[in-house]
Amino acid sequence: MTGVLRSDTGHETAPLDDPGETPTPADVAALIVELQSAGLRTDADVETRTGGAGPSDSGMLWIEGVPVTVPVRTEEARRSPYVLRPEDDGGRAIYRDGLRLASVAASHRPRYYDRETADGIPYWKIALLHLDSMASTVVQTCNYWNTADQCRFCGIGVSLAAGSTIVKKTPEQLAEVSVAAKELDGAVDATLTTGSSTAPDRGARYVARCGRAVKDASGLPVEIQFEPPWDLAILDEVYDTGGSDAVGIHVESFDPQVLAHVAPGKARTGIETYFRTWERAVELWGPGRVSTYVILGMGEDPDLTVEACRRAVDIGVYPFIVPLRPVAGSLMEDWAPPPGPYSNRIYWQVAAYMSQRGMSADDAVAGCARCQACSAINAVQQPLLQIGPRPGSAP
Repeated sequence: MTGVLRSDTGHETAPLDDPGETPTPADVAALIVELQSAGLRTDADVETRTGGAGPSDSGMLWIEGVPVTVPVRTEEARRSPYVLRPEDDGGRAIYRDGLRLASVAASHRPRYYDRETADGIPYWKIALLHLDSMASTVVQTCNYWNTADQCRFCGIGVSLAAGSTIVKKTPEQLAEVSVAAKELDGAVDATLTTGSSTAPDRGARYVARCGRAVKDASGLPVEIQFEPPWDLAILDEVYDTGGSDAVGIHVESFDPQVLAHVAPGKARTGIETYFRTWERAVELWGPGRVSTYVILGMGEDPDLTVEACRRAVDIGVYPFIVPLRPVAGSLMEDWAPPPGPYSNRIYWQVAAYMSQRGMSADDAVAGCARCQACSAINAVQQPLLQIGPRPGSAP
């Protein structure tokens, strides 16, 4: 094949004539942005994360060494112009219109999934492996679920209803599974989150206890995720447990009108409360080790979103930008992901500012900002830094 292939982001992605040829970092970034919007058809086996919270209905891939989760079981994916195909040498590659765009290493079912606790609970119901990161929702209930305050994009209750997890994981269970995930499948960190609680700490104390158990047992770096506690002094208490190397405190959207519609409970907390919480968290955990999800494609004002991301960066918070990934069974299951060009413009504006301010994924030691598989922000930033994609291989 010859010529170039123009992606929907407007970037000209060169097809690969030689299977050993490596696309540029800019090519890989443009492809990832497109795949997160359009999804990927698969003619080759790939490990998927099906249903519920997390990167649901997605294949877990390494595209030219870059970790990526890509929708593969959605309607968009079934219509996608991109297809994953096996190759004669036993490898895999992504094609569009017959043109080979990138080599792929696919992850496989983790070995620790075949184990279970002494009381018969399969390890995979306690924690899943997202590429090289062990992840668990330690309390699979949320005080918002099935109320008027339910976050419309969330699927925390879907996993539980499907029987694919248990209500509450103990620190001991998570410690046991973390050792197996590290030793059998090469997990490099752990991400522990929780449904929101009505308690003053919003669940932060318990997830910190779980983090400490994981660190003590396996030595893995840990990110814990929770909502802003009612009293900022609780952050000091959580930090002092020694159960976390990073924290995620997720606002989801910086647009107040959008937040009020998609996450009323979070909207009542208030965006300024998030900023105050982040400021204290950065004082404790350090710049780049505090992150927030910023979901694109829910009707937000893009200019407002970019400016708020820049404000977050200025105080040391990593804005982990992700396109909406509609979860089957959620209140937004019928929504579509945002178009690639829309996400791409925001990625590039924020990534450029992060580079100016000296922030990158290298600052994160654990969690979503370290893994990067559900976002294209780091892939976009790398060409700006004139650095190649992060080395990686299938675990």
